[in-house]
Amino acid sequence: MKNQHSNSITRRGFGGLAAGLGVALALTACGGDPLSTPTTTSAATPGAPLVVGSADFPESQIIAEIYAGALNEAGITASTKPNIGSREIYVKAVQDGSVDLVPDYSGNLLSYVDTEAAEVSAEDVYKALPDKLPEGLAVLEPANAESKDAMVVTKATAEKYQAKSIEDLAEHCPELIMAAPATFETRAYGLPGLKKNYGCELKELKPFSDGGGPLTLQALLTDEVQVADIYTTTPSIEDNDLVVLEDPKNNFKAQQVLPLYNTSKMTDAAKEALNAVSRILTTEDLIDLNRAVSGSQKQEPKEAAAAWLKEKGIVK
Repeated sequence: MKNQHSNSITRRGFGGLAAGLGVALALTACGGDPLSTPTTTSAATPGAPLVVGSADFPESQIIAEIYAGALNEAGITASTKPNIGSREIYVKAVQDGSVDLVPDYSGNLLSYVDTEAAEVSAEDVYKALPDKLPEGLAVLEPANAESKDAMVVTKATAEKYQAKSIEDLAEHCPELIMAAPATFETRAYGLPGLKKNYGCELKELKPFSDGGGPLTLQALLTDEVQVADIYTTTPSIEDNDLVVLEDPKNNFKAQQVLPLYNTSKMTDAAKEALNAVSRILTTEDLIDLNRAVSGSQKQEPKEAAAAWLKEKGIVK
Protein backbone atom coordinates (compact mmCIF):
# COMPACT_ATOMS: atom_id res chain seq x y z
CA MET A 1 0.00 0.00 0.00
CA LYS A 2 0.43 0.94 0.63
CA ASN A 3 5.12 1.03 0.50
CA GLN A 4 5.33 0.92 -1.31
CA HIS A 5 2.66 2.41 0.16
CA SER A 6 6.12 3.45 -1.18
CA ASN A 7 5.47 3.75 -4.82
CA SER A 8 3.32 2.32 -3.93
CA ILE A 9 0.40 2.79 -3.44
CA THR A 10 4.87 3.46 -3.44
CA ARG A 11 1.47 1.57 -0.16
CA ARG A 12 0.81 1.22 -0.17
CA GLY A 13 -0.94 0.72 -0.54
CA PHE A 14 -0.84 0.16 -1.46
CA GLY A 15 -0.68 2.70 -0.50
CA GLY A 16 -2.60 1.70 -4.22
CA LEU A 17 -4.18 -2.01 -8.31
CA ALA A 18 -9.06 -0.91 -13.13
CA ALA A 19 -11.57 -1.48 -15.64
CA GLY A 20 -15.01 0.08 -15.68
CA LEU A 21 -14.86 2.07 -12.50
CA GLY A 22 -11.31 1.15 -11.66
CA VAL A 23 -8.08 2.67 -12.43
CA ALA A 24 -5.58 2.08 -9.80
CA LEU A 25 -4.83 2.95 -6.30
CA ALA A 26 -1.38 4.06 -7.10
CA LEU A 27 -1.95 6.40 -10.00
CA THR A 28 0.81 8.95 -9.58
CA ALA A 29 -0.22 12.49 -8.76
CA CYS A 30 0.54 15.31 -11.16
CA GLY A 31 3.97 16.89 -11.18
CA GLY A 32 5.56 19.87 -9.53
CA ASP A 33 8.02 20.11 -6.68
CA PRO A 34 6.59 17.83 -3.96
CA LEU A 35 8.06 20.04 -1.26
CA SER A 36 6.75 23.29 -2.71
CA THR A 37 4.06 25.50 -1.16
CA PRO A 38 1.40 23.46 0.68
CA THR A 39 -1.72 22.79 -1.33
CA THR A 40 -4.23 22.76 1.52
CA THR A 41 -4.47 25.48 4.13
CA SER A 42 -7.01 26.48 6.73
CA ALA A 43 -6.95 29.05 9.49
CA ALA A 44 -7.22 27.76 13.05
CA THR A 45 -6.48 28.90 16.57
CA PRO A 46 -2.94 30.10 17.30
CA GLY A 47 -0.27 27.43 17.65
CA ALA A 48 2.43 25.69 15.66
CA PRO A 49 0.98 24.72 12.26
CA LEU A 50 1.48 21.14 11.10
CA VAL A 51 2.32 20.03 7.57
CA VAL A 52 1.07 16.59 6.51
CA GLY A 53 3.06 14.96 3.73
CA SER A 54 2.20 11.97 1.59
CA ALA A 55 3.82 9.38 -0.63
CA ASP A 56 3.38 9.56 -4.38
CA PHE A 57 0.21 7.53 -4.80
CA PRO A 58 -3.47 8.42 -4.31
CA GLU A 59 -4.24 6.37 -1.21
CA SER A 60 -1.47 8.08 0.74
CA GLN A 61 -2.64 11.47 -0.53
CA ILE A 62 -6.23 10.73 0.54
CA ILE A 63 -5.16 9.72 4.04
CA ALA A 64 -2.96 12.82 4.32
CA GLU A 65 -5.97 14.99 3.48
CA ILE A 66 -8.04 13.11 6.08
CA TYR A 67 -5.37 13.76 8.69
CA ALA A 68 -5.18 17.46 7.78
CA GLY A 69 -8.97 17.82 7.82
CA ALA A 70 -9.24 16.19 11.24
CA LEU A 71 -6.49 18.41 12.63
CA ASN A 72 -8.10 21.57 11.29
CA GLU A 73 -11.46 20.56 12.76
CA ALA A 74 -9.73 20.14 16.12
CA GLY A 75 -8.45 23.73 15.88
CA ILE A 76 -4.92 22.84 14.80
CA THR A 77 -3.73 24.59 11.64
CA ALA A 78 -2.76 21.92 9.12
CA SER A 79 -1.75 21.89 5.47
CA THR A 80 -0.66 19.16 3.06
CA LYS A 81 2.38 18.55 0.86
CA PRO A 82 1.39 15.62 -1.35
CA ASN A 83 3.39 13.44 -3.70
CA ILE A 84 6.74 13.63 -1.87
CA GLY A 85 7.93 10.28 -3.14
CA SER A 86 8.83 6.86 -1.82
CA ARG A 87 9.44 5.94 1.81
CA GLU A 88 13.14 6.57 1.39
CA ILE A 89 12.28 10.20 0.61
CA TYR A 90 9.34 10.96 2.88
CA VAL A 91 10.88 9.51 6.05
CA LYS A 92 13.81 11.88 5.58
CA ALA A 93 11.36 14.73 5.02
CA VAL A 94 9.75 14.00 8.39
CA GLN A 95 13.17 13.79 10.01
CA ASP A 96 14.40 17.12 8.63
CA GLY A 97 11.12 18.91 9.33
CA SER A 98 10.11 19.47 5.71
CA VAL A 99 6.85 17.89 6.84
CA ASP A 100 5.66 17.06 10.34
CA LEU A 101 3.87 13.79 9.69
CA VAL A 102 2.91 11.34 6.96
CA PRO A 103 0.56 8.38 6.73
CA ASP A 104 2.52 5.15 6.62
CA TYR A 105 2.06 1.38 6.77
CA SER A 106 3.30 -0.46 9.82
CA GLY A 107 4.95 -3.56 8.34
CA ASN A 108 6.83 -1.87 5.53
CA LEU A 109 7.91 0.93 7.86
CA LEU A 110 9.33 -1.65 10.26
CA SER A 111 11.18 -3.40 7.43
CA TYR A 112 12.56 -0.04 6.32
CA VAL A 113 14.06 0.79 9.72
CA ASP A 114 15.06 -2.82 10.46
CA THR A 115 15.66 -5.02 7.44
CA GLU A 116 16.07 -8.07 9.70
CA ALA A 117 12.80 -7.58 11.62
CA ALA A 118 11.05 -10.91 12.07
CA GLU A 119 7.71 -9.61 13.33
CA VAL A 120 4.79 -10.20 10.97
CA SER A 121 1.52 -9.90 12.93
CA ALA A 122 -0.19 -6.54 13.36
CA GLU A 123 0.32 -6.56 17.12
CA ASP A 124 3.96 -7.62 17.02
CA VAL A 125 4.86 -5.17 14.26
CA TYR A 126 3.32 -2.24 16.15
CA LYS A 127 5.05 -3.24 19.38
CA ALA A 128 8.43 -3.41 17.64
CA LEU A 129 8.24 -0.04 15.88
CA PRO A 130 8.91 2.44 18.73
CA ASP A 131 12.33 1.00 19.60
CA LYS A 132 13.38 0.74 15.95
CA LEU A 133 12.49 4.24 14.76
CA PRO A 134 15.23 6.87 14.52
CA GLU A 135 15.44 9.43 17.32
CA GLY A 136 12.84 12.16 16.91
CA LEU A 137 10.34 9.95 15.05
CA ALA A 138 7.34 8.15 16.49
CA VAL A 139 4.04 6.59 15.43
CA LEU A 140 0.50 6.96 16.74
CA GLU A 141 -2.27 4.38 17.06
CA PRO A 142 -2.71 2.09 14.05
CA ALA A 143 -6.01 1.86 12.22
CA ASN A 144 -7.74 -1.43 11.55
CA ALA A 145 -7.41 -0.35 7.92
CA GLU A 146 -4.74 -2.38 6.17
CA SER A 147 -3.29 -2.01 2.69
CA LYS A 148 -0.79 -4.73 1.85
CA ASP A 149 1.43 -5.48 -1.09
CA ALA A 150 0.25 -8.68 -2.71
CA MET A 151 1.22 -10.95 -5.57
CA VAL A 152 -1.73 -10.79 -7.93
CA VAL A 153 -2.44 -12.90 -11.04
CA THR A 154 -5.28 -13.25 -13.49
CA LYS A 155 -7.76 -16.04 -12.99
CA ALA A 156 -6.38 -17.71 -16.14
CA THR A 157 -2.85 -17.74 -14.71
CA ALA A 158 -4.08 -19.09 -11.38
CA GLU A 159 -5.90 -21.89 -13.16
CA LYS A 160 -2.97 -22.63 -15.47
CA TYR A 161 -0.62 -23.24 -12.55
CA GLN A 162 -3.27 -24.46 -10.08
CA ALA A 163 -2.04 -21.70 -7.81
CA LYS A 164 -3.86 -20.36 -4.77
CA SER A 165 -0.72 -19.21 -2.97
CA ILE A 166 2.75 -17.86 -3.67
CA GLU A 167 4.02 -21.25 -2.55
CA ASP A 168 1.99 -22.96 -5.29
CA LEU A 169 3.50 -20.66 -7.90
CA ALA A 170 7.10 -20.83 -6.66
CA GLU A 171 8.32 -23.65 -8.91
CA HIS A 172 7.07 -21.76 -11.95
CA CYS A 173 8.70 -18.43 -11.03
CA PRO A 174 11.56 -18.86 -13.57
CA GLU A 175 8.89 -18.73 -16.31
CA LEU A 176 7.20 -15.58 -15.01
CA ILE A 177 7.68 -11.82 -15.45
CA MET A 178 6.51 -9.63 -12.59
CA ALA A 179 5.35 -6.01 -12.64
CA ALA A 180 6.29 -4.00 -9.56
CA PRO A 181 7.90 -0.72 -8.54
CA ALA A 182 11.67 -0.64 -9.09
CA THR A 183 12.18 -0.68 -5.30
CA PHE A 184 10.71 -4.21 -5.22
CA GLU A 185 14.07 -5.47 -6.47
CA THR A 186 15.87 -4.68 -3.21
CA ARG A 187 13.26 -4.36 -0.47
CA ALA A 188 13.08 -7.14 2.10
CA TYR A 189 9.57 -8.16 1.04
CA GLY A 190 10.43 -7.93 -2.67
CA LEU A 191 12.68 -10.21 -4.69
CA PRO A 192 14.93 -11.01 -1.69
CA GLY A 193 11.92 -12.05 0.39
CA LEU A 194 10.36 -14.15 -2.36
CA LYS A 195 13.63 -16.01 -2.82
CA LYS A 196 14.23 -16.45 0.92
CA ASN A 197 10.69 -17.49 1.88
CA TYR A 198 9.51 -19.37 -1.18
CA GLY A 199 12.53 -20.11 -3.36
CA CYS A 200 10.81 -17.99 -6.01
CA GLU A 201 13.30 -16.53 -8.50
CA LEU A 202 11.42 -14.73 -11.24
CA LYS A 203 12.44 -14.64 -14.88
CA GLU A 204 12.33 -10.85 -14.84
CA LEU A 205 11.14 -7.87 -12.84
CA LYS A 206 9.56 -5.26 -15.07
CA PRO A 207 9.50 -1.94 -13.18
CA PHE A 208 6.36 0.20 -13.27
CA SER A 209 6.26 3.58 -11.58
CA ASP A 210 2.47 3.66 -11.12
CA GLY A 211 2.59 1.39 -8.08
CA GLY A 212 0.07 -1.15 -9.33
CA GLY A 213 -1.91 1.39 -11.32
CA PRO A 214 -3.44 1.30 -14.82
CA LEU A 215 -0.18 0.55 -16.66
CA THR A 216 0.56 -2.33 -14.32
CA LEU A 217 -2.99 -3.59 -14.70
CA GLN A 218 -2.85 -3.41 -18.49
CA ALA A 219 0.43 -5.34 -18.54
CA LEU A 220 -1.12 -8.04 -16.37
CA LEU A 221 -4.36 -8.31 -18.35
CA THR A 222 -2.51 -8.52 -21.67
CA ASP A 223 -0.05 -11.13 -20.35
CA GLU A 224 2.93 -8.81 -20.84
CA VAL A 225 3.58 -9.80 -17.23
CA GLN A 226 2.11 -12.78 -15.41
CA VAL A 227 2.34 -11.50 -11.84
CA ALA A 228 1.93 -8.00 -10.37
CA ASP A 229 2.54 -6.34 -7.05
CA ILE A 230 -0.81 -4.66 -6.35
CA TYR A 231 -2.11 -3.30 -3.07
CA THR A 232 -5.00 -5.20 -1.51
CA THR A 233 -7.13 -2.04 -1.23
CA THR A 234 -7.04 -1.46 -4.98
CA PRO A 235 -10.51 -1.64 -6.59
CA SER A 236 -9.11 -3.08 -9.83
CA ILE A 237 -8.57 -6.44 -8.11
CA GLU A 238 -12.30 -6.93 -7.62
CA ASP A 239 -13.27 -5.10 -10.81
CA ASN A 240 -11.18 -7.45 -12.97
CA ASP A 241 -11.73 -10.66 -11.02
CA LEU A 242 -8.03 -10.93 -10.22
CA VAL A 243 -6.59 -13.46 -7.79
CA VAL A 244 -4.60 -12.39 -4.73
CA LEU A 245 -2.21 -15.22 -3.96
CA GLU A 246 -2.14 -16.34 -0.34
CA ASP A 247 1.08 -15.69 1.57
CA PRO A 248 1.39 -18.56 4.08
CA LYS A 249 4.98 -17.68 5.03
CA ASN A 250 4.14 -14.03 5.69
CA ASN A 251 6.52 -12.48 3.18
CA PHE A 252 4.30 -9.41 3.37
CA LYS A 253 3.96 -8.20 6.95
CA ALA A 254 0.81 -6.72 8.47
CA GLN A 255 0.32 -3.23 7.03
CA GLN A 256 -1.88 -1.14 9.29
CA VAL A 257 -2.25 2.53 8.38
CA LEU A 258 -0.75 4.84 11.01
CA PRO A 259 0.76 8.32 11.29
CA LEU A 260 4.55 8.64 11.36
CA TYR A 261 5.49 11.97 12.93
CA ASN A 262 8.28 14.25 14.10
CA THR A 263 8.05 14.54 17.88
CA SER A 264 9.19 18.17 18.02
CA LYS A 265 5.81 19.74 17.20
CA MET A 266 3.16 17.14 17.93
CA THR A 267 0.83 18.20 20.76
CA ASP A 268 -1.50 15.98 22.75
CA ALA A 269 -4.47 17.61 21.00
CA ALA A 270 -3.01 16.78 17.59
CA LYS A 271 -2.32 13.21 18.65
CA GLU A 272 -5.90 12.76 19.82
CA ALA A 273 -7.32 14.16 16.56
CA LEU A 274 -5.22 11.71 14.55
CA ASN A 275 -5.93 8.76 16.84
CA ALA A 276 -9.66 9.48 16.44
CA VAL A 277 -9.24 8.95 12.69
CA SER A 278 -7.36 5.69 13.21
CA ARG A 279 -10.11 4.35 15.48
CA ILE A 280 -12.63 4.71 12.65
CA LEU A 281 -10.74 4.10 9.39
CA THR A 282 -11.30 0.62 7.91
CA THR A 283 -9.95 -1.37 4.98
CA GLU A 284 -13.35 -1.07 3.31
CA ASP A 285 -13.12 2.70 3.67
CA LEU A 286 -9.79 2.67 1.84
CA ILE A 287 -11.22 0.64 -1.03
CA ASP A 288 -14.17 3.03 -1.35
CA LEU A 289 -11.93 6.10 -1.15
CA ASN A 290 -9.56 4.68 -3.77
CA ARG A 291 -12.51 3.97 -6.04
CA ALA A 292 -13.79 7.53 -5.61
CA VAL A 293 -10.43 9.02 -6.59
CA SER A 294 -9.12 6.52 -9.12
CA GLY A 295 -12.41 5.28 -10.54
CA SER A 296 -14.95 6.93 -12.81
CA GLN A 297 -15.82 9.64 -10.26
CA LYS A 298 -12.31 11.12 -10.54
CA GLN A 299 -12.57 12.98 -7.26
CA GLU A 300 -9.60 14.90 -5.94
CA PRO A 301 -8.04 13.33 -2.81
CA LYS A 302 -9.06 16.40 -0.78
CA GLU A 303 -12.68 16.09 -1.97
CA ALA A 304 -12.89 12.39 -1.16
CA ALA A 305 -11.29 12.97 2.24
CA ALA A 306 -13.73 15.78 3.07
CA ALA A 307 -16.72 13.58 2.23
CA TRP A 308 -15.38 10.77 4.43
CA LEU A 309 -14.69 13.12 7.34
CA LYS A 310 -18.24 14.46 7.15
CA GLU A 311 -19.79 11.01 6.77
CA LYS A 312 -17.97 9.78 9.89
CA GLY A 313 -18.93 12.85 11.92
CA ILE A 314 -15.36 14.05 12.42
CA VAL A 315 -16.13 17.29 10.56
CA LYS A 316 -19.50 18.91 11.15
